[in-house]
Amino acid sequence: MAAGLGPPTSSGNVVAVRPLTITSRNARFQQWQALLGNRTKRQRAREFLVQGVRPITLAIEHGWMVRALIRPTTGTRSQWAKQLLAETDAEPVAMAPELMRELGEKQDDTPELLAVVEMPPDRLDRIPAEPSLLVVVFDRPTTPGNVGTLIRSADAFGAHGVVVTGHAADIYDPKSVRASTGSLFALPTVRAVRPDDVLSRLDAGVAQVVGTDETGTVDVDAHDLTGPTVLVIGNETAGMSSAWRDACDTTVTIPIGGSASSLNAAAAGTAVLYEAARQRRSLDSSHG
Repeated sequence: MAAGLGPPTSSGNVVAVRPLTITSRNARFQQWQALLGNRTKRQRAREFLVQGVRPITLAIEHGWMVRALIRPTTGTRSQWAKQLLAETDAEPVAMAPELMRELGEKQDDTPELLAVVEMPPDRLDRIPAEPSLLVVVFDRPTTPGNVGTLIRSADAFGAHGVVVTGHAADIYDPKSVRASTGSLFALPTVRAVRPDDVLSRLDAGVAQVVGTDETGTVDVDAHDLTGPTVLVIGNETAGMSSAWRDACDTTVTIPIGGSASSLNAAAAGTAVLYEAARQRRSLDSSHG
């Protein structure tokens, strides 16, 4: 029995575990509260907080290890929450609503559920070796929201994985998890340090490495993205590192107009991913 849990209670043939109840800012609450803003503690504990119906649902559907499910001590629960609490082997926790709001980062609304989820290992072999490989590399992003947004776009447009490289915003920051709207749990997303680590695993001899830059040598819609491709998106301010620039076979640019001088990094990545998806759909149609 986990520490702090009450004894099991029985109802017919079903055995339920009495939830741990937290009504004060005790050590357990502080441990989870630290996961919101302390990257080092997230990494040390190998866990992070997940907020919201869709992200929690997708985490469970895609087989992520949920260590704890936290519900309010009071109030009614939806069928969704009842089902997850009944069917998930996570530690059940009942928490005072005001503490739930702190962990949910909400001022007024008490979340129905919060999940404490285990981080998977940062192994590049989590990304499947597909013949039509499309992998997005986000090089040294500084904004968690951009990380989550690009993961969401990569999922939407058929990428097989995302790799975040270098000294970067944390993919498990709550802002990143929220911005991904659950795609973090559906699409393999891993952290790596150097381009060599990534390219050796992804077989750069087969996949083309395509960088994005406003000074790129070819417009993105004029470059063939239908083959195996590693797409590199640079840092929001400085662009790609010199190591990634050297690794690129081609650098593409996105033609833009108006008074904007450039696109946000996540927006630029989304535009290129859309173009890759468009080209691949056209190729499939022509072969059909």
